[in-house]
Amino acid sequence: NPYVYMVEKEGMEAASCVIAVSEMTRQLIIEKYGIAPEKVRVVHNGIDESTMPSGESTRTLFALKQSGYKIVLFLGRLTLQKGPDYFLRAAKRVVQKNPKVMFVISGSGDMETQVLEMTAELGITANVVFTGFLSGADRHDMYTAADLFVMPSVSEPFGITPLESMKLGTPVLISKQSGVSEVVKHALKVDFWDIDDMAAKILAVVDHPALGETMSLHARSEADRLTWADAAFKVDNIVHEFVS
Repeated sequence: NPYVYMVEKEGMEAASCVIAVSEMTRQLIIEKYGIAPEKVRVVHNGIDESTMPSGESTRTLFALKQSGYKIVLFLGRLTLQKGPDYFLRAAKRVVQKNPKVMFVISGSGDMETQVLEMTAELGITANVVFTGFLSGADRHDMYTAADLFVMPSVSEPFGITPLESMKLGTPVLISKQSGVSEVVKHALKVDFWDIDDMAAKILAVVDHPALGETMSLHARSEADRLTWADAAFKVDNIVHEFVS
C-alpha cells in the first residue's frame, strides 16, 4: 500500500530513533525504507502471561489424546503472512506416515474459506479440526492440549504466540522467517516453504515423547526470561539517550 508506506517512511525519517522488534525488521527498515542503520535499534518483544487454561474447551482434544492421537496446533490469523497453507501441506505428509496425528487450526482471517477448501482437496479433513478464533483461557487450553505448536509464518516481525506456548510448556516449531527465532534457542526451526523438513520435525516430536518432554522443560525456563519488563528496561535506556 503506497500510502501506508509513505506514512511509515515519513514517520521513521522524522523520528530521533526507531525501535524494531527484531533484527529482521531492522534490516527491512534500513533496506526498504532507507533509514540510517545507526538510527534503528532492536528491542525484542516479551511475555508476562498470567491467564491460566480453563480446561473446559479441550475435552474433545484430550479425549482424542486418550485414544492415542497426537495434537499439533496452529494458532493465529488465517492470512498469507501466517502460512496456514504450508501447515496443511506438511500435515498431509505427516498423516501419510502417522494417521494418529490431529491438526488443530485456531483462528480466523481472509484465508478461512481457502484453508477449508484446501483441507478437503488434500484429503485430510478427518485429521483437521477448526476451532475458530479463541482468546484468554480458551486460547491457553489449546496450547496445553497440544503436543506441538507450529508457527510456519512466511514473514513475521516477531511472533508472540510461540512464547505463549512455551510459557505453558508446549514444544514449538517456528519458521526461520520470524523475529522470535532470533531469541528462542529451545525450539525447532524450519524455512516456511520446506514442508518436507516441517513434516519430518513434526513427526520427530509426536513419535518420540522424550524429545517433546525435553523441549517442554527448556521451553518454560526460556519463556520465563523473555519478559516485557526486560523489554521496557531496554526501551527506557534508549529513551534516556534522547531526553537527557
